[in-house]
Amino acid sequence: MPDVPAEAVLNVSGGRPLRGRYRVQGSKNAALHLIAAALLADTPVTVRRAPDIVDLVVYERLLQYSGWHAAMDANRSTFMLEPTGQIRHEVHSALGGLVRTTPVLAAALLARNGRVTWPRAGGDAFCPRPTDRHEAVMRAAGAVLESHGSGFTATCPTGLRPFRVDVATRFGASRGATVTALLLAARVRGNSLITNPSHEPEVRETVAFLGQRGVIVDQDEEGLHVAGSDWIAGGEVDVPGDRDEAATVICAAAATGGEVHLEGIALHELTEGLTEVLTRTGISLSAAGAQCVEAKSDGPLHGVEAVTGEGLLPSNAGPPLAAMLTQARSDSGITEGVYPSRDTHIAPLSRFGAHISSAGPVIRVRSGAKLRAADTEVGDIRGAAAVVIAALVAQGTSVLHVGHPVWRGYQHLTSGLQALGADLTVERQED
Repeated sequence: MPDVPAEAVLNVSGGRPLRGRYRVQGSKNAALHLIAAALLADTPVTVRRAPDIVDLVVYERLLQYSGWHAAMDANRSTFMLEPTGQIRHEVHSALGGLVRTTPVLAAALLARNGRVTWPRAGGDAFCPRPTDRHEAVMRAAGAVLESHGSGFTATCPTGLRPFRVDVATRFGASRGATVTALLLAARVRGNSLITNPSHEPEVRETVAFLGQRGVIVDQDEEGLHVAGSDWIAGGEVDVPGDRDEAATVICAAAATGGEVHLEGIALHELTEGLTEVLTRTGISLSAAGAQCVEAKSDGPLHGVEAVTGEGLLPSNAGPPLAAMLTQARSDSGITEGVYPSRDTHIAPLSRFGAHISSAGPVIRVRSGAKLRAADTEVGDIRGAAAVVIAALVAQGTSVLHVGHPVWRGYQHLTSGLQALGADLTVERQED
């Protein structure tokens, strides 16, 4: 089970270098998309190495409501899914409003049932995150959409049809809308084309899952060509390592002057853009086996200029990286290329004495800050990770009101950091 209850405060005394081994969980975002893809299958699916986090608990209950036998196993590490004879064409209004991938789940139900009602997406509200590209995909596939106060209803009067759709936004390709398009195209007989698709790991994992079950997905200069099927096999799938968790732990170790041996993730799973930026800060990354990565600083950290976005630095790495760069010997700039107003970590980091500010999509981090303990809160997953890193560096004991967001994204971050030498305790709060 997760080692942080939803209503909890973390007490962190900083100043200790983190050293040792840390086991990385299965990827949160990959697991959520793979489970959504598994809803298309006509026979049972077993998703191994699923992280035991809030969003998976929500999925478990949400999918049970929608008519699936859905459950984590006794060890809370494998998600098992099997369709029943009574599939609802509805995403539960309250539960669906708790997770970001609600439109992707809705697409899977639409693909199976030809009709679906779903609430507006929830999840981290670190900035406006429109879902208009998901809706555009559904319309392209032949759905008629109706918007109402609590969400949307989509129906396909004449059934789903092969389609062509562009999933680009003004900030780059939409990962979620790419998966929505893949799921709809997978259940349509005929050929569909997704132009300007995302190529992030979660998309590649979804493509691989569908491909292993008879859905043909080819890529060329036009985009992703999908030849769908009206019957999709089940089976087993493994969730890859969580690069966002790995980035968080690497940044925490480097910020405190330590080093870490990550187990459960391969070096290539960190992705080239992330490893390139971390290397430029002075962190040495090396493979220590098929599923192990060693990370240690070669000396003082260097400031960097970096851009988040497709093919570059993952957006979720931005807040932890900013926290680490407060300890660099030179100034840094992180330009947010996906969510230009993603800045919920700036005010909390400033309370620790960090010299950090934003101008539009550019976040500037000045070097030389001596962080001091703070009492702070933040409501999103990666913002919470950033303040945990700051508290690990700061002198004194910090009080962090981040129980729920930490549990949403990290199964065992607190116990893992304790094993690395962090002076950290979890204080359960009365609801």
